[in-house]
Amino acid sequence: TEVVLHLLARSHAPTLEDALAEVLPRLRGAYSLVVMARDRLIAVRDPNGFRPLCLGRYQDRYVVASESCAFDIIGAEYQRDIESGEMVVLGDGELKSRHIDTAARERCCVFEHVYFSRPDSRVFGQSVEAVRRRSGEILGREAPAEADLVCAVPDSSNTAALGFARATDLPFELALIRNQYVGRTFISPAQKVRDMSCRIKFNPVAELVAGKRIVVVDDSIVRGTTMRKLVKLMRQAGAVEVHLRIASPPVTNPCFYGIDTPVRTELIASSHTVEEIATYLRVDSLAYLSLEGLLEAAGTGERYCDAGFSGDYPVPFAR
Repeated sequence: TEVVLHLLARSHAPTLEDALAEVLPRLRGAYSLVVMARDRLIAVRDPNGFRPLCLGRYQDRYVVASESCAFDIIGAEYQRDIESGEMVVLGDGELKSRHIDTAARERCCVFEHVYFSRPDSRVFGQSVEAVRRRSGEILGREAPAEADLVCAVPDSSNTAALGFARATDLPFELALIRNQYVGRTFISPAQKVRDMSCRIKFNPVAELVAGKRIVVVDDSIVRGTTMRKLVKLMRQAGAVEVHLRIASPPVTNPCFYGIDTPVRTELIASSHTVEEIATYLRVDSLAYLSLEGLLEAAGTGERYCDAGFSGDYPVPFAR
């Protein structure tokens, strides 16, 4: 963001909008910006549209947000996504639109549907809840398990677990309870912090787990350390079998477009097979959703960036 400000300060364009139109095509990578001037608001997405940005209407004014669920809070109405490479200028209740780049190919981040966005949002024109439910259903078709019940690693996996249960005709139970006052663990900087956060964050319901074969559905595995501890907790609660199902493909590559995933050597799937990961996690079976299945669930698969799973980076790196 500071780079953008320095570039704007050096521009000789007559208006802020013209300066942005001059400066932003020089940038490479992911950004969704909101720029506030004295009498107007400017919202713009990068030409590839990696990150979400949407437009809403509140009474006689326009509003913008990274997720549509923000509009629900203030009573605004979702209008549409701001398009890839589009710059929207809002002022005096009016909207003006222009495109800063039309040559780039749209590459929305599919991981927004997997984990980051809230299920009550519309992201990239799709209901996040619907995408996650379809992911679970497809996973259930691809990798069913002989078990007594299905549970989610709450909260981002709840909807996928419901889809998996529906596809496999297994009961869905709230067998793992999440402490709502602990943040996301995979982005914690130190392993000791992640370990302690996991123990505080999750607790199994022994009455549901004891003596049962459990299918645990999670959205993804990054390092694997949190999941290993979760499996241990489930076994301590009396689970006789733990079958792990992941509602996304193996994360084998880091993301350089705005998601704080580790370097490649810290991603367990980058250097271990599914069988090796299952052994490390101490589960009875492990299966991931296929990349084809994820893109089917997300719809219009060719518009998505799946670099974290495939290594296919749409924006080249500077050398």
